[in-house]
Amino acid sequence: MAGAVGDRRNGVTDASPNPLEQPLVWIDLEMTGLDPERDRIVEVAVIVTDGALERLEEGPDLVLGAAEQSLKDMDPVVVKMHELSGLTEAVRASTMTVEEAEGYVLEFVTHHVPLARSAPLAGNSVHADRAFLRRYMPALEAYVHYRNVDVSTIKELARRWYPAALEQAPRKTGGHRALADIRESIDELRYWRGAIFKPVR
Repeated sequence: MAGAVGDRRNGVTDASPNPLEQPLVWIDLEMTGLDPERDRIVEVAVIVTDGALERLEEGPDLVLGAAEQSLKDMDPVVVKMHELSGLTEAVRASTMTVEEAEGYVLEFVTHHVPLARSAPLAGNSVHADRAFLRRYMPALEAYVHYRNVDVSTIKELARRWYPAALEQAPRKTGGHRALADIRESIDELRYWRGAIFKPVR
């Protein structure tokens, strides 16, 4: 029964007693800026992993349409970023609404994580993504756990405590596209797990 404790689908469990089997919901957004009250979501992607980061279920990777004025109002840095990645052209060609995108992503997440509020939201600087989810995709934001797994926090701590490990950390090449950025976030967390998280003896 969907939503039951210990429900398992495609190898990811939402309420397993084994923490390594408990899922993480990785979501990345591309936006027209960083202000949820003014700016808009223009791309969303999602991946579900288990706690060991080994089993991946890649979900929707969606480009949303946006009003031309929203694109014109972007900061010049964001304009250049989205033009270089090809996202601006894709946004102009898309007719998908934010409500439709939320429905697709939420359907995927509930299929792989049947128990609401059991899986943390994961990513880099994921608090910014959550703020936009809360504003534009509230049902999706409410479904994931209130806790975040923020890979950027680990990087900032490593910068202070393990600078040698930081020197060897994987470099970002995702080009500010949502799915590629999630894949890199997962790879980065795998790196930190091996580089600085050591078993207690």
